[in-house]
Amino acid sequence: MTKAHVLLLGEILHAKAEWAALSDIATLSVCDSPTKEEFIKDLAGKYSDVVAVYHCHMDDAKPGANVNKELLEALPSSLKFICHHGAGYDMIDVNACTRKGILVSNTPGAVDGATADVNMFLILGALREFNLAMTNLRKGNWNVGVPLSHDPEGKVLGILGMGGIGRALKRRATGFGMITQYHNRKPLSDEMAAGAKYVSFDELLATSDVISMNLPLNAQTRHIINKEAISKMKDGVIIVNTARGPVIDEQALVDALESGKVRCAGLDVFEAEPKIHPGLIANEKVILLPHVGTATYETRKKMEITVIQNIRSAITEAKLLNVVQEQIHFAP
Repeated sequence: MTKAHVLLLGEILHAKAEWAALSDIATLSVCDSPTKEEFIKDLAGKYSDVVAVYHCHMDDAKPGANVNKELLEALPSSLKFICHHGAGYDMIDVNACTRKGILVSNTPGAVDGATADVNMFLILGALREFNLAMTNLRKGNWNVGVPLSHDPEGKVLGILGMGGIGRALKRRATGFGMITQYHNRKPLSDEMAAGAKYVSFDELLATSDVISMNLPLNAQTRHIINKEAISKMKDGVIIVNTARGPVIDEQALVDALESGKVRCAGLDVFEAEPKIHPGLIANEKVILLPHVGTATYETRKKMEITVIQNIRSAITEAKLLNVVQEQIHFAP
Protein backbone atom coordinates (compact mmCIF):
# COMPACT_ATOMS: atom_id res chain seq x y z
CA MET A 1 0.00 0.00 0.00
CA THR A 2 1.36 3.41 -0.98
CA LYS A 3 1.96 5.75 1.93
CA ALA A 4 0.44 9.23 2.00
CA HIS A 5 2.86 12.01 1.09
CA VAL A 6 3.35 14.74 3.73
CA LEU A 7 5.27 17.95 3.03
CA LEU A 8 6.95 20.10 5.67
CA LEU A 9 7.01 23.83 4.91
CA GLY A 10 9.44 25.29 7.42
CA GLU A 11 11.44 23.58 10.15
CA ILE A 12 10.71 21.36 13.14
CA LEU A 13 13.01 22.19 16.04
CA HIS A 14 11.75 20.34 19.11
CA ALA A 15 9.55 17.40 18.08
CA LYS A 16 11.94 15.77 15.63
CA ALA A 17 11.31 12.28 17.01
CA GLU A 18 7.54 12.69 16.72
CA TRP A 19 7.93 13.94 13.14
CA ALA A 20 10.16 11.02 12.23
CA ALA A 21 7.63 8.62 13.76
CA LEU A 22 5.10 9.71 11.14
CA SER A 23 7.13 7.75 8.63
CA ASP A 24 5.27 4.60 9.75
CA ILE A 25 2.20 5.90 7.90
CA ALA A 26 3.55 8.56 5.54
CA THR A 27 6.32 9.48 3.16
CA LEU A 28 7.87 12.61 4.65
CA SER A 29 9.36 15.42 2.56
CA VAL A 30 10.92 18.72 3.58
CA CYS A 31 10.44 21.56 1.10
CA ASP A 32 13.78 22.43 -0.49
CA SER A 33 12.48 24.68 -3.24
CA PRO A 34 14.79 27.73 -3.18
CA THR A 35 12.25 30.28 -4.47
CA LYS A 36 8.50 30.74 -4.69
CA GLU A 37 8.71 30.20 -8.45
CA GLU A 38 10.55 26.90 -8.04
CA PHE A 39 8.06 25.83 -5.38
CA ILE A 40 5.16 26.39 -7.78
CA LYS A 41 6.95 24.19 -10.35
CA ASP A 42 7.67 21.52 -7.74
CA LEU A 43 3.98 21.37 -6.79
CA ALA A 44 3.38 20.01 -10.28
CA GLY A 45 6.39 17.71 -10.00
CA LYS A 46 7.88 16.08 -6.91
CA TYR A 47 5.11 17.37 -4.62
CA SER A 48 2.23 16.59 -6.97
CA ASP A 49 0.86 13.80 -4.76
CA VAL A 50 1.08 15.57 -1.39
CA VAL A 51 -1.94 14.85 0.83
CA ALA A 52 -1.07 16.93 3.90
CA VAL A 53 1.16 19.92 4.62
CA TYR A 54 2.86 20.84 7.90
CA HIS A 55 2.79 24.65 7.62
CA CYS A 56 5.06 26.86 9.73
CA HIS A 57 4.80 30.59 10.37
CA MET A 58 7.63 31.89 8.16
CA ASP A 59 9.03 35.04 6.65
CA ASP A 60 6.86 36.20 3.75
CA ALA A 61 9.73 35.61 1.32
CA LYS A 62 9.83 31.88 2.05
CA PRO A 63 8.13 29.49 -0.40
CA GLY A 64 4.68 28.59 0.89
CA ALA A 65 4.66 31.16 3.68
CA ASN A 66 1.37 32.65 2.49
CA VAL A 67 -1.35 30.29 1.35
CA ASN A 68 -2.99 32.80 -0.97
CA LYS A 69 -4.86 32.69 -4.27
CA GLU A 70 -1.70 32.21 -6.33
CA LEU A 71 -0.46 29.29 -4.26
CA LEU A 72 -3.89 27.69 -3.95
CA GLU A 73 -4.25 27.60 -7.73
CA ALA A 74 -0.97 25.68 -7.94
CA LEU A 75 -1.64 23.17 -5.16
CA PRO A 76 -2.17 19.59 -6.33
CA SER A 77 -5.67 18.13 -6.24
CA SER A 78 -4.36 15.45 -3.87
CA LEU A 79 -3.86 18.01 -1.07
CA LYS A 80 -6.66 17.78 1.48
CA PHE A 81 -5.12 19.04 4.73
CA ILE A 82 -3.01 22.04 5.80
CA CYS A 83 -1.87 21.71 9.42
CA HIS A 84 -0.58 25.06 10.66
CA HIS A 85 1.95 25.56 13.45
CA GLY A 86 0.37 28.42 15.40
CA ALA A 87 -2.87 29.65 16.88
CA GLY A 88 -3.20 32.54 14.42
CA TYR A 89 -3.56 31.59 10.76
CA ASP A 90 -4.19 34.87 8.95
CA MET A 91 -1.50 33.92 6.41
CA ILE A 92 -3.84 31.19 5.13
CA ASP A 93 -6.87 32.04 3.00
CA VAL A 94 -9.24 29.70 4.80
CA ASN A 95 -12.30 30.56 2.71
CA ALA A 96 -10.42 29.76 -0.48
CA CYS A 97 -9.17 26.51 1.08
CA THR A 98 -12.74 25.58 1.92
CA ARG A 99 -13.80 26.14 -1.68
CA LYS A 100 -11.02 23.80 -2.81
CA GLY A 101 -11.98 21.16 -0.28
CA ILE A 102 -8.87 21.66 1.86
CA LEU A 103 -9.26 21.53 5.63
CA VAL A 104 -7.02 23.67 7.86
CA SER A 105 -5.96 23.09 11.47
CA ASN A 106 -4.14 25.26 13.99
CA THR A 107 -2.79 24.80 17.52
CA PRO A 108 -5.35 26.21 19.97
CA GLY A 109 -4.74 25.29 23.57
CA ALA A 110 -1.04 24.71 23.06
CA VAL A 111 -0.35 28.44 23.08
CA ASP A 112 -2.84 29.58 25.70
CA GLY A 113 -0.75 29.53 28.86
CA ALA A 114 2.46 31.09 27.54
CA THR A 115 0.63 33.83 25.65
CA ALA A 116 -1.58 34.62 28.63
CA ASP A 117 1.53 34.88 30.83
CA VAL A 118 3.02 37.49 28.50
CA ASN A 119 -0.37 39.20 28.32
CA MET A 120 -0.52 39.49 32.11
CA PHE A 121 3.08 40.70 32.26
CA LEU A 122 2.21 43.51 29.84
CA ILE A 123 -0.91 44.45 31.82
CA LEU A 124 1.03 44.64 35.08
CA GLY A 125 3.92 46.48 33.44
CA ALA A 126 1.61 49.02 31.83
CA LEU A 127 -0.48 49.59 34.97
CA ARG A 128 2.65 50.07 37.07
CA GLU A 129 4.52 51.97 34.30
CA PHE A 130 7.54 49.75 34.78
CA ASN A 131 9.09 50.59 31.42
CA LEU A 132 9.39 54.25 32.36
CA ALA A 133 10.86 53.31 35.75
CA MET A 134 13.41 50.92 34.19
CA THR A 135 14.38 53.40 31.47
CA ASN A 136 14.96 56.17 34.00
CA LEU A 137 16.97 53.85 36.24
CA ARG A 138 19.30 52.95 33.35
CA LYS A 139 19.81 56.68 32.81
CA GLY A 140 21.02 56.98 36.41
CA ASN A 141 17.81 58.52 37.72
CA TRP A 142 16.75 56.76 40.91
CA ASN A 143 12.98 57.18 41.20
CA VAL A 144 13.11 60.47 39.32
CA GLY A 145 10.41 61.37 36.79
CA VAL A 146 8.32 58.31 37.58
CA PRO A 147 4.74 59.13 38.59
CA LEU A 148 2.63 57.05 40.93
CA SER A 149 1.09 54.21 38.98
CA HIS A 150 -1.95 51.96 39.50
CA ASP A 151 -2.75 48.65 41.18
CA PRO A 152 -4.46 45.91 39.17
CA GLU A 153 -6.86 45.10 42.02
CA GLY A 154 -10.36 46.37 41.33
CA LYS A 155 -9.60 47.45 37.78
CA VAL A 156 -11.95 46.39 34.99
CA LEU A 157 -10.25 44.24 32.37
CA GLY A 158 -12.01 44.19 29.01
CA ILE A 159 -11.03 41.16 26.93
CA LEU A 160 -11.79 41.59 23.27
CA GLY A 161 -12.05 38.01 22.03
CA MET A 162 -12.29 35.56 24.92
CA GLY A 163 -11.14 32.35 23.29
CA GLY A 164 -8.60 30.02 24.87
CA ILE A 165 -5.96 32.70 25.45
CA GLY A 166 -8.54 35.18 26.69
CA ARG A 167 -9.91 32.65 29.18
CA ALA A 168 -6.39 31.81 30.38
CA LEU A 169 -5.80 35.54 30.84
CA LYS A 170 -9.03 35.88 32.80
CA ARG A 171 -7.85 33.22 35.26
CA ARG A 172 -4.56 35.04 35.77
CA ALA A 173 -6.21 38.46 36.11
CA THR A 174 -8.60 37.11 38.74
CA GLY A 175 -5.58 36.25 40.87
CA PHE A 176 -4.64 39.94 40.83
CA GLY A 177 -8.14 41.03 41.84
CA MET A 178 -9.19 42.35 38.44
CA ILE A 179 -12.82 42.34 37.32
CA THR A 180 -13.20 40.81 33.86
CA GLN A 181 -15.70 41.59 31.15
CA TYR A 182 -15.50 40.48 27.53
CA HIS A 183 -16.90 40.81 24.04
CA ASN A 184 -17.14 37.97 21.53
CA ARG A 185 -19.34 37.45 18.51
CA LYS A 186 -21.66 35.64 20.91
CA PRO A 187 -21.67 35.01 24.67
CA LEU A 188 -19.85 32.03 26.14
CA SER A 189 -21.54 29.45 28.33
CA ASP A 190 -21.54 30.32 32.03
CA GLU A 191 -18.97 27.59 32.62
CA MET A 192 -16.56 28.94 29.99
CA ALA A 193 -17.10 32.57 31.01
CA ALA A 194 -16.23 31.62 34.61
CA GLY A 195 -17.77 34.79 36.02
CA ALA A 196 -16.70 37.20 33.29
CA LYS A 197 -19.49 39.51 32.15
CA TYR A 198 -20.51 39.62 28.49
CA VAL A 199 -20.89 43.19 27.18
CA SER A 200 -21.30 44.88 23.82
CA PHE A 201 -18.27 46.15 21.95
CA ASP A 202 -19.09 49.77 22.73
CA GLU A 203 -19.72 49.03 26.42
CA LEU A 204 -16.38 47.25 26.68
CA LEU A 205 -14.65 50.29 25.19
CA ALA A 206 -16.44 52.74 27.46
CA THR A 207 -16.13 50.93 30.80
CA SER A 208 -12.80 49.05 30.78
CA ASP A 209 -9.71 50.34 32.59
CA VAL A 210 -7.54 47.89 30.63
CA ILE A 211 -8.40 46.60 27.16
CA SER A 212 -6.72 43.39 26.02
CA MET A 213 -6.70 42.34 22.37
CA ASN A 214 -7.16 38.57 22.11
CA LEU A 215 -9.03 38.15 18.84
CA PRO A 216 -7.95 36.72 15.47
CA LEU A 217 -6.99 38.93 12.55
CA ASN A 218 -9.42 38.95 9.64
CA ALA A 219 -11.17 41.47 7.41
CA GLN A 220 -13.64 42.32 10.20
CA THR A 221 -11.06 42.78 12.97
CA ARG A 222 -8.35 44.68 11.06
CA HIS A 223 -8.06 48.12 12.74
CA ILE A 224 -10.99 47.30 15.02
CA ILE A 225 -9.20 49.62 17.44
CA ASN A 226 -8.93 52.87 15.51
CA LYS A 227 -9.34 56.58 16.23
CA GLU A 228 -13.11 56.27 16.60
CA ALA A 229 -12.89 53.28 18.93
CA ILE A 230 -10.25 54.96 21.10
CA SER A 231 -12.43 58.07 21.40
CA LYS A 232 -15.06 55.91 23.14
CA MET A 233 -12.62 54.66 25.78
CA LYS A 234 -12.00 56.01 29.26
CA ASP A 235 -9.40 58.72 29.59
CA GLY A 236 -6.17 57.10 30.74
CA VAL A 237 -7.09 53.65 29.46
CA ILE A 238 -4.42 50.98 29.02
CA ILE A 239 -4.27 48.89 25.84
CA VAL A 240 -2.46 45.57 25.57
CA ASN A 241 -2.05 43.46 22.42
CA THR A 242 -0.74 39.89 22.15
CA ALA A 243 -3.02 38.93 19.23
CA ARG A 244 -2.02 40.36 15.85
CA GLY A 245 -0.57 43.83 15.22
CA PRO A 246 -3.05 44.97 12.55
CA VAL A 247 -6.06 44.69 14.87
CA ILE A 248 -4.89 48.12 16.09
CA ASP A 249 -4.36 51.19 13.92
CA GLU A 250 -0.90 52.01 15.25
CA GLN A 251 -0.97 55.65 14.16
CA ALA A 252 -4.20 56.14 16.09
CA LEU A 253 -2.60 54.49 19.12
CA VAL A 254 0.51 56.67 18.87
CA ASP A 255 -1.65 59.80 18.69
CA ALA A 256 -3.71 58.68 21.69
CA LEU A 257 -0.59 57.95 23.74
CA GLU A 258 0.83 61.38 22.93
CA SER A 259 -2.43 63.10 23.91
CA GLY A 260 -2.74 61.09 27.14
CA LYS A 261 -6.06 59.51 26.12
CA VAL A 262 -4.22 56.18 26.37
CA ARG A 263 -2.02 56.24 29.47
CA CYS A 264 0.17 53.24 28.65
CA ALA A 265 0.34 50.33 26.26
CA GLY A 266 1.90 46.88 26.23
CA LEU A 267 2.58 45.32 22.83
CA ASP A 268 3.96 41.95 21.75
CA VAL A 269 2.76 42.28 18.14
CA PHE A 270 2.95 45.06 15.57
CA GLU A 271 1.19 46.18 12.44
CA ALA A 272 4.17 45.74 10.10
CA GLU A 273 6.50 43.61 12.22
CA PRO A 274 9.43 43.37 12.44
CA LYS A 275 9.13 47.09 11.71
CA ILE A 276 7.78 49.10 14.64
CA HIS A 277 6.16 52.51 14.43
CA PRO A 278 8.80 55.07 15.55
CA GLY A 279 6.18 56.75 17.73
CA LEU A 280 5.90 53.56 19.78
CA ILE A 281 9.64 53.14 20.11
CA ALA A 282 10.06 56.74 21.24
CA ASN A 283 7.32 56.60 23.88
CA GLU A 284 8.64 55.35 27.20
CA LYS A 285 5.11 54.56 28.38
CA VAL A 286 4.93 51.68 25.91
CA ILE A 287 6.27 48.23 26.80
CA LEU A 288 7.52 46.53 23.64
CA LEU A 289 8.24 42.83 23.14
CA PRO A 290 9.35 41.18 19.85
CA HIS A 291 6.41 38.74 19.44
CA VAL A 292 7.53 36.33 22.14
CA GLY A 293 4.10 35.22 23.35
CA THR A 294 4.74 31.54 22.64
CA ALA A 295 8.52 31.66 22.91
CA THR A 296 9.12 28.98 25.51
CA TYR A 297 10.62 25.56 24.86
CA GLU A 298 7.65 23.78 26.41
CA THR A 299 5.06 25.66 24.38
CA ARG A 300 6.89 25.44 21.05
CA LYS A 301 7.31 21.68 21.45
CA LYS A 302 3.65 21.34 22.41
CA MET A 303 2.69 23.28 19.26
CA GLU A 304 4.81 21.04 17.04
CA ILE A 305 3.34 17.90 18.57
CA THR A 306 -0.18 19.26 18.06
CA VAL A 307 0.51 19.76 14.35
CA ILE A 308 1.92 16.25 14.05
CA GLN A 309 -1.10 14.80 15.85
CA ASN A 310 -3.37 16.58 13.36
CA ILE A 311 -1.38 15.15 10.45
CA ARG A 312 -1.59 11.64 11.88
CA SER A 313 -5.35 12.01 12.34
CA ALA A 314 -5.70 13.37 8.81
CA ILE A 315 -3.96 10.37 7.31
CA THR A 316 -5.42 7.63 9.48
CA GLU A 317 -8.95 8.98 10.01
CA ALA A 318 -9.35 11.61 7.23
CA LYS A 319 -10.16 14.31 9.77
CA LEU A 320 -8.40 17.00 11.78
CA LEU A 321 -8.35 17.29 15.56
CA ASN A 322 -8.21 21.10 15.61
CA VAL A 323 -10.03 22.31 12.51
CA VAL A 324 -10.12 26.12 12.37
CA GLN A 325 -13.24 27.96 13.48
CA GLU A 326 -14.38 28.93 10.00
CA GLN A 327 -14.47 25.30 8.86
CA ILE A 328 -16.09 23.59 11.83
CA HIS A 329 -19.39 23.10 9.97
CA PHE A 330 -17.59 21.66 6.91
CA ALA A 331 -15.34 19.19 8.73
CA PRO A 332 -16.28 15.50 9.01
